[in-house]
Amino acid sequence: MNKLALVAVVFPILVSQRAVADCGGIPFKAQAVIFEPDQRAVIGFNGQEEILLLSADLRVSEPTKILQVLPLPSEPKVTKGDFEVFVKATNLINSKLRRPKPARAKGGMGGMGGMGEAELLPAGEVTFHDKIGSHELSVTHVLDHRGFLDWVEDYLRKAGVDNPTIPEAMKAVVAEYLQDRFQWFVFDVVEMGKEVKTKEAIQYRFPTRSLYYPLRITRSEEGDTKIRLLILSPELVRLPRLDGGEVRLAHEPIKITSKELRSLGSNDLAALIKGDHSMLRIWEITGPLSGFKRDILTSMSGR
Repeated sequence: MNKLALVAVVFPILVSQRAVADCGGIPFKAQAVIFEPDQRAVIGFNGQEEILLLSADLRVSEPTKILQVLPLPSEPKVTKGDFEVFVKATNLINSKLRRPKPARAKGGMGGMGGMGEAELLPAGEVTFHDKIGSHELSVTHVLDHRGFLDWVEDYLRKAGVDNPTIPEAMKAVVAEYLQDRFQWFVFDVVEMGKEVKTKEAIQYRFPTRSLYYPLRITRSEEGDTKIRLLILSPELVRLPRLDGGEVRLAHEPIKITSKELRSLGSNDLAALIKGDHSMLRIWEITGPLSGFKRDILTSMSGR
């Protein structure tokens, strides 16, 4: 392991809710194609640390196991996630947006790109597919590209794959992450079929000075995706610009009290975002999975 410049800590996590991080995938059957049509996320960020509570729907062109790969900018603490946080936060946004508002001039929403009043509600209902089973995660510190390839190939052989094949797109994007000094990767194995399913909940918490959401890693997958990021922070963060996709603000940001934050049911988020008030809003990202050239990395003070 030292020769590979690689350190891995493997631990099982059994969870009963529904959410997951956005990952790239390596199918056990090399010919299988992975699709990730919808992704949903709660991101809590205070300028020094981030909590990711994420969700994605998955399917494959033929039944197979998938080794999913999640890059992170620093060592994460990984725990069970609670999907109800996402539901409660969405309901909180909807309840505030439904309140009567003063009549607006006919011409727009004040920088909202002409969004109509009916489009303001970000989600009337959060729906998910059948859960995928329990997780066995490997939090891995990778110091070089060869170490990553050796670890993955060895893992797949031990899992019964005769001729492990890492997609070229995955090799290329991992090399990019390592060049950009991303050295922490989370590996997760799930078994998938042709029907769309939703993975169970996992929460990632890690130090970072920029709000982070991985997009490049999905370049090894196929099809278009729609991503909904529910952003919670003590003040607004800058709306990023993307290569290969589009990001838009789904509604005007809302201010919530510390009591409303605690009502979401996450002690971790309540401890992360301090102060009497915080800002809550949804970003929507659309585009082809294979087209994302940059991750979301953005700072405070913006939309």
